[in-house]
Amino acid sequence: MTDVVAKRLREARLAKGLSQKKLGIAAGIDEFTASPRMNQYERGKHIPDYTTLERLAQVLEVPLPYFYAAEDELAEWIKCFPRLGKAQIENVMNETKNLGV
Repeated sequence: MTDVVAKRLREARLAKGLSQKKLGIAAGIDEFTASPRMNQYERGKHIPDYTTLERLAQVLEVPLPYFYAAEDELAEWIKCFPRLGKAQIENVMNETKNLGV
């Protein structure tokens, strides 16, 4: 699980164009420890607690479950989901059911 969170955190940070330090500070981590802590999270040495991961998700504008998706395709779907309207979600759900999944 640590490796998945580390990978997703790095991907989302790079996609947002933030340094480790800027991300950490924006998520409420002390400015003097923000960079080393983020580095440890991204290397998988430590995993952020749930509250910290929530704050990171807010700053990175990704849904919290994104960090826990082991498959790349699922992670991408999770990132897209909040941008869909209700009708689009219903269409996707119906199509999925039609596939027998």
